[in-house]
Amino acid sequence: MKKRALVIVLDSVGCGHAPDAEHYGDSGADTLGHLFERIADLDLPGLESLGLYGLLGIESRVAPLRDSRAFRLTESSAGKDTTTGHWELMGCQIEEPFFTCEAFPDDFVSELELLVGTKFLGNKVASGTEILRELGNLHCATGYPILYTSADSVLQIAAHEGLFGLERLLDICRQARTLLDRMDMKVGRVIARPFLGDDADSFHRTFNRHDCSLTPERTVLNRLKENGVIVTGVGKISDIFAGEGITESFPTEDNRGGMDRIEELWSERPERDRLIFANLVDFDSLYGHRRNPRGYADCLMEFDRWLVGFLGKVEHGDLLIITADHGNDPYHSGTDHTREQVPCLVLSACIDSAEIARFSDVGRRIERYFG
Repeated sequence: MKKRALVIVLDSVGCGHAPDAEHYGDSGADTLGHLFERIADLDLPGLESLGLYGLLGIESRVAPLRDSRAFRLTESSAGKDTTTGHWELMGCQIEEPFFTCEAFPDDFVSELELLVGTKFLGNKVASGTEILRELGNLHCATGYPILYTSADSVLQIAAHEGLFGLERLLDICRQARTLLDRMDMKVGRVIARPFLGDDADSFHRTFNRHDCSLTPERTVLNRLKENGVIVTGVGKISDIFAGEGITESFPTEDNRGGMDRIEELWSERPERDRLIFANLVDFDSLYGHRRNPRGYADCLMEFDRWLVGFLGKVEHGDLLIITADHGNDPYHSGTDHTREQVPCLVLSACIDSAEIARFSDVGRRIERYFG
């Protein structure tokens, strides 16, 4: 029987501010803690059975499943975004922060405009939904795409999918990635943000988002793939790692699509060992950034209902790890990620009980499992 492992990253599901959170303006942030304190009906029996409640100091009604262990992970990398979190989980630690700014330098924007043949609107820090209300109509009138960033190391370009064209937007983002790399501007991700709608009241982002990431140094994924393990990315995993170390990729539109894909892949019996590495993004993109606690709690309970049914399919020789990449406390000020520790829930009879304390310990544990 070939080995199979599954890592699910619950995007932004943090469990309390990190020791250095004050340096990021995130003292007191606690995504899960605050949700449990203030959402009376929040109930996660699946995650509870893997030890989450004990980890959070919440009284548990059930004993954790046999062969399950729960840990609290601390990030070492300089940052609190998707890229740094996922990369460090797979053993690539970022010592120097990625490039961030209030607005991209004039020389970069001018060269990009010359390269792609269009001017840009915006060029400032903005919420993705708010900037569509502010500049969406002007974009539709002029045809100029909208350029913006956030507290994270991202360059985001929004354009109307019908009027501007999805392929044109994706091509511009690819060229922006190439230019950033050529100018040695270490921006973590260039994100294409296509949207639809007729006016500021109806503009909405579509599921055709695409990330063009920096290429990481060698990670656990590279080594697994080189040693014959099938590395399957679900959701935006391949984008996050710029395709490095990925054997096959299955992008998804939302959490539901990710969970369905995981289940489909798990039911297969490949001829080689396989790691399925999945990101479920709705917690972060739909509810954390939009500071919607009720939606965040409902999203957690939707995942947990799926998990309860899935756990019975995890067999004695399998490895399941459920973790996160950063926090995004919907009760915290602002709309950005929060520097938090994250839960790491492990279910396996085939690995030792040594403590997992750092993000990078996850990758080491996976390598050890595959031998």
